[in-house]
Amino acid sequence: TLEEAKAGDDIAGIMAEIGKRARAAAQVLAHCPAETKTTALDTIADGLVAATADIMAANERDLARARDAGQTTAFLDRLALNADRIAGIAQGVRDVAALEDPVGAEIARWQQPNGLDIARVRTPLGVVGVIYESRPNVTVDAGVLCLKSGNAVILRGGSDSAESAAALHRVMAEALVVSGLPAAAIQLVPTQDRAAVGEMLRGLDGAIDVIVPRGGKSLVGRVEAEARVPVFAHLDGNNHVYVHKSADPAMATNIVLNSKMRRTSVCGAAETLLIDAGAAETVLPGIAKALTDAGCEIRADARARQVVPESVPATDADWATEYLEPVIAVRTVEGADEAIAHIHRYGSRHTDAIVAEHEEAISAFVTRVDSAIVLHNASTQFADGGEFGMGAEIGIATGRMHARGPVGVEQLTSFKYVVRGSGQTRP
Repeated sequence: TLEEAKAGDDIAGIMAEIGKRARAAAQVLAHCPAETKTTALDTIADGLVAATADIMAANERDLARARDAGQTTAFLDRLALNADRIAGIAQGVRDVAALEDPVGAEIARWQQPNGLDIARVRTPLGVVGVIYESRPNVTVDAGVLCLKSGNAVILRGGSDSAESAAALHRVMAEALVVSGLPAAAIQLVPTQDRAAVGEMLRGLDGAIDVIVPRGGKSLVGRVEAEARVPVFAHLDGNNHVYVHKSADPAMATNIVLNSKMRRTSVCGAAETLLIDAGAAETVLPGIAKALTDAGCEIRADARARQVVPESVPATDADWATEYLEPVIAVRTVEGADEAIAHIHRYGSRHTDAIVAEHEEAISAFVTRVDSAIVLHNASTQFADGGEFGMGAEIGIATGRMHARGPVGVEQLTSFKYVVRGSGQTRP
């Protein structure tokens, strides 16, 4: 049993048992009535609110260890849970519960000349493995999105958020049982041994159908290098805001400020401001003042420093850096072509925005910038499944295969073809 495997510290045994339980649970969930899943999700949301004090106490223990370890302010912000954040997580669960059930939905349907009726129908992926670091909310987001989409999930959180993740998982496990669903539908790996990650990447003897990494470059790099199952890659968010010379100055200031400073630790935060040379003298001073007043350090190229002399000289490394803290790189460019070229060279294909009123520049940007999310006249901080109406997200996929952008319930499904005939045989 799993309990016996834990006692013997047999990582391979622990993970093999988790895989078997997940596969069995996935078979139940694949044909579970939508109403049962909705009941379980609503029960999870209520349970999170009821357990707020316990969750915050567990989170404070994680935070205390992180502070003792000298972690950065940005790291602590990603790790922290308070009553408002827990309420927000619970609301996200309710939003997911309210979504249309994707399983069994017809994506397309047509008839062939021979009378065959062919439908493309959504099906669950099966078992999803999620490997993540310090964000405890991923425990719930991943769990409920997989449940809604009919998938079992194996969660392996980082050691920094271990107690928070365990407290959140207890709520979900209890809600599953109360709702008549297998507790193994949402499992949390009970060990921080790194060997457990290796077992997941090898697929647990065919139990895992897809891996979703959620964390920094080193985690994603290891997953992509070692995984023997498909991966929904989530790379770093080296995001840009390009302010074209046609931009409304007040709008540009508000968008840049929000993109950078609303929450500097999220993957949708802007890291580089590209400013048209034609707008540098008129628009950049206002943007720079707003950023500086908000406590943001500006690292600028030579032309931008002529307008903002108090800024720090930027180096080539700044253009490729995901700061995740109140620092922004500023570069002046000669039009949309140069801005797009900069993004192609330094960007991570996550989220990039243009602030402009010039139709030709807007069209060029949204057509040629090959990022998962491209915005016009809106903050990069909208890079979030909840803001897209998906309820929540399991991550932002930056690859091109299967899922791209926020990974919600639809992206956690595949499809099959259901072909209905009336006795047809092939000549």
